[in-house]
Amino acid sequence: MLRGFLTVGGWTMLSRVLGLVRDQLLAAFLGAGPVQDAYQIAFRLPNMFRRLFGEGALNAAFVPLFSATLTAEGEEPARRFASETLSVLLAWLTLIAVVGEIFMPLVLRVIAPGFSHEGTRYAMALTLSRITFPYLVLICGAALVSGVLNGLHRFGVAAAAYVTFNVIGIAAIFVLTPLTGDVAEASAWGITASGVVQFGLLLAATRRAGFRLTLVPPHLSARIRILIGRMAIGCLGSGITQINLMVDTMIGTLLPPGSVSLMYFADRVNQLPLGVLGAAAGTTLLPVLTRHVTADDADSAHATQNRAIEYALILTLPSALALVVLAEPIMATLFGHGAFTARDAALSAQSLRAYAVGLPAFVLVKVLSPGFFARGDTATPVRIGMATLLLNFGLNLALMRPLAHMGPPLASSIAATVNVLLLVVLLSRRGALRVGGPTLSRVARMGVAAVGMVAVLAALDMTPLGRLSIQPGGQRIACLGLLVVAGMAAYGVGLQALGVIDHRAVVAAVRTRLARRRRPA
Repeated sequence: MLRGFLTVGGWTMLSRVLGLVRDQLLAAFLGAGPVQDAYQIAFRLPNMFRRLFGEGALNAAFVPLFSATLTAEGEEPARRFASETLSVLLAWLTLIAVVGEIFMPLVLRVIAPGFSHEGTRYAMALTLSRITFPYLVLICGAALVSGVLNGLHRFGVAAAAYVTFNVIGIAAIFVLTPLTGDVAEASAWGITASGVVQFGLLLAATRRAGFRLTLVPPHLSARIRILIGRMAIGCLGSGITQINLMVDTMIGTLLPPGSVSLMYFADRVNQLPLGVLGAAAGTTLLPVLTRHVTADDADSAHATQNRAIEYALILTLPSALALVVLAEPIMATLFGHGAFTARDAALSAQSLRAYAVGLPAFVLVKVLSPGFFARGDTATPVRIGMATLLLNFGLNLALMRPLAHMGPPLASSIAATVNVLLLVVLLSRRGALRVGGPTLSRVARMGVAAVGMVAVLAALDMTPLGRLSIQPGGQRIACLGLLVVAGMAAYGVGLQALGVIDHRAVVAAVRTRLARRRRPA
């Protein structure tokens, strides 16, 4: 599981870094204003489908059924089930895409209620949304094929394919902008093109794995009906974070122009640790946990769940606290260029702090939800999800006026924290979660080490190093780099001193791994 965690996490990290480059280009060319707002609205809906299906309901419902079929009945029935699922999914999503293209003005009235329907933002969002909407068909099909590869324990291939989204997105900005005359439109076409490439690469990977998928006439077999039933109630349960972010965006359109953009760039930074750690933990935990539950090996299931919690939190805790302390230099260094002003960076940093408060909760939702999914229970997470969705909506309404662009992010963080608490309580009551003393002790010591790191960063932030990190110029890159290195060193020393890790064991494990790779076959 750890090998899969690191493989998926590594590829996801590369994808996030490339995504950061793409976002920097968008910030530099479009700034934080009406055009950026329109582009982000056009991207939000298909991207929500990507995250919901790629990291949520489809993966949670399909992988256990696929893995169980593969284990119990063999390769051919599993291949037939995957092909039937792909055919039904593509038929259903194509219908949604066609209807969405026709009724896009109505869709925009729902997801962007604050846009004036005669204004510039609305007109741009309508054009861009019609370009990007087909992406949802392609990326959801890619997510299903990725689930097949994950079920075959080929985590690296599935994770690597998603890197192409940002590679093509970056290329589109440079190659298509001279043709379209508009950076936003060029980037929108790049989104749809990337879906074609990702889907094609993943289908090719299944063929290389000897597991060729074929399209068949869509029909609702018994397994497909079970899958649809689990997905229908699992969409909210596993995708509640994405729905909450959509609510944030809807509320953001009611705030002054540029608010959607400020929250988007803050969320992108927050998504770096969330996407890497949360997606990696959820993706690799579910097949392993399902195997232990199917084998009725309760002790191994509990040990696996606890270890996943530790893997996630050892990096999530310091990430969250560091984002709170260094929010302004991070936003200034990453996005404070071109049309994205110093004021935009400072305001976006406020949103980042609000998101970072809930970062551990966002990640733990992805780690705890497989505890239900592996046991075939998708109803409980959806009940919890509905409750927290209503809570998030109420908090958004309460906080949007007094806190402006900080209100929606803070509402999402509070809702995610409540979500985690409810998941822990219900899993524990059912005997599906037993967090032992050793795990609690290690997590507590991680927290102490993270607080020590914050003390070091706060002290450095009050020195000239901290002041230079937010001033325009190339020196802020070096200053932020020094702050990050100092924080990492302080946290690492804290973990070592508190006995959470042993650097000698880590070095020995790395050397052993490298020796195995160099060993001739």
